[in-house]
Amino acid sequence: MTLIAIGFFLFLAVLGMPLAFAIGFGSLIGLWMLDFDLVVMPQRMMHAVNSFPLMAIPLFMLAGELMVRAGIMDRLISFANSLVGRMHGGLAHVTIASGTIFASVSGAAVASASAMGSTMVPALRKYYPDAYSSAIVASAANLGPVIPPSNAMIVYALMAGSSVSVGGLFLAGIIPGILLAIGFMAIASFISWRRGYPLTGEKFNLRNVVYQTRRAIVIILMPVIVVGGILGGVFTATEGAAIAVVYSLFVGFAVTRRLRLADLPGCLYRAAVTSAMVGALIAFASVLTFVFTIEMVPMMLSSFIQAMTSDPMLFILFTMALLILVGMLIESNAAYIMLVPLFAPVALVYGIDPLYFGFIFMYNLVVGMMTPPVGVLYFVMSGITRVPMMKLVAESLPFVAFQFFILGLCIAVPSIVTALPRALGY
Repeated sequence: MTLIAIGFFLFLAVLGMPLAFAIGFGSLIGLWMLDFDLVVMPQRMMHAVNSFPLMAIPLFMLAGELMVRAGIMDRLISFANSLVGRMHGGLAHVTIASGTIFASVSGAAVASASAMGSTMVPALRKYYPDAYSSAIVASAANLGPVIPPSNAMIVYALMAGSSVSVGGLFLAGIIPGILLAIGFMAIASFISWRRGYPLTGEKFNLRNVVYQTRRAIVIILMPVIVVGGILGGVFTATEGAAIAVVYSLFVGFAVTRRLRLADLPGCLYRAAVTSAMVGALIAFASVLTFVFTIEMVPMMLSSFIQAMTSDPMLFILFTMALLILVGMLIESNAAYIMLVPLFAPVALVYGIDPLYFGFIFMYNLVVGMMTPPVGVLYFVMSGITRVPMMKLVAESLPFVAFQFFILGLCIAVPSIVTALPRALGY
């Protein structure tokens, strides 16, 4: 029954039906073939989305929308330019540094790509080719789900249940996120030097750095307050997201003074649309997960994999290889929702640290946002900049390769992921 439901879902997805509805129809077929009363479907869907932790996602998305409308990108760019603007690939460094800070505000790659695409690409195009400019922005935007707060981590923790905490995953992403940002800057420097791109930005000036830091400090403090409060147990992730919204309103109305009451409906609408997409995926996928559970798919999968190997590392490598393929073909949120309930319990059977497994699982699918043919960030950036997809993919290859290198490093050296959470008691 499960294979028929999955086959029906894949058939509809290939035909071009939105993934949420394809999953829904596949789930419906599964329930019907198992002879369940179909009233189970809306009950399971309502149970899935009636979740307090899930409320963090629309709130963080709204906070990101408000901060963009408040004009924070201008201050972040000026701050980053004062630090790293005057070197080979300086403007690329400014983009990556700005993306790193904005990642700690938005929590989502697509939101970061949209914000930076409209602000950074026109400046980048003055010094770099169009495709390379778009590749830089896409790579910087992909830091969004890695650096806390991360919507992807919230979804993973929600689907994995009590085996892993949102706060633990947030901490797990800090060191890999910093390594990614440094590596991206090194790659940008090498490419700019090799291709002879001109120097940009002003020379380093301590007085200017202090001035720009003072202008940007109110923005930098937001993730410190929100993420610090979540990790310190002062409030939950959902309460932290609500505080982020209030803080964003304060910044927009009282600090930058660029946010207007007329901007609020648009911000609410865009956050609602994006959140509805995630909510629909979670709702429909919960029914498919119910079908998996009734059919004992997790137990059968565990038995099958254990029959193949008893080595936890081989299981991890098998899972990572599968996720690379999945990331090329399926949108990441749909992959979390469908696969986490299957593989997270198997990882526990192997005795793998759930925090370690959760981060590398999530991070693998984050890289999938830049692997064709279904590389979501490529579609976003191509739509913003009108750069042909294949040119964008070609320019992004060094950055994608480095993301996979960091994935391999995290697999080989688990302490990169677990050291900070364990040191703080997660």
